[in-house]
Amino acid sequence: MKVIPYASAVGSVQYAVHCNRPDIAYALSVTSRYQSCAREAHWNDVKGILKYLRRTKEMFLVYGNGELILEGFSDASFQSDDDDAKSQSGYIFKLNGGVVAWKSSKQATIADSTTEAEYIAALEAAKEAVWMGNYIQELGVVPSIAEPVVIFCDNNGAIAQAKEPRSHHRSKHILRRYYLLREMVGRGDVGMDRVNSADNTTDPLTKPMSQSAHTQHLEKMGIRHMGDWL
Repeated sequence: MKVIPYASAVGSVQYAVHCNRPDIAYALSVTSRYQSCAREAHWNDVKGILKYLRRTKEMFLVYGNGELILEGFSDASFQSDDDDAKSQSGYIFKLNGGVVAWKSSKQATIADSTTEAEYIAALEAAKEAVWMGNYIQELGVVPSIAEPVVIFCDNNGAIAQAKEPRSHHRSKHILRRYYLLREMVGRGDVGMDRVNSADNTTDPLTKPMSQSAHTQHLEKMGIRHMGDWL
């Protein structure tokens, strides 16, 4: 694998993700972990991503036909990494019909439950929401930004802990380590609300998906083929 330009190819994928392709953020997160120990299977995965980008090179993030309301989505895939049992986090923020911020990353610690994994993901989304809210408010172009930015999550336990934390043995460690989300909700910086798993725009940033499901989420992100909006 020494003669294979693995790191260079991953860098090209990273550039696409950062510019306008949140749909491959999860694939980038996974393949970038093996830059120092890549095997043929990993290289085949990267080539698959590049082929996908080539097939979809006329797809872009499109804005318009949406409300000027910033809304976030967070999700987690519990203990999805077979190597160390860590979970995958993802968040997406939408404004005016398209995605404006996104991230897919492996969590730094091992979550003990699905609720904890989702809570960690929601916290990361909340921190981004506060930063984005302050930035947009300074621009003075989105009046609704004065309201709390709502983050949609598909885990009832994580939402309950963020809004009304309960003291029981299964969640005490979550409250000790991630009390910041509680404070953000309590101050009115962000809000938490429920979304069905099938409607969670962040799903493709936390796990592999079937082609049909992936295509449906592209539309939710605001990624469209050039021929559909010209």
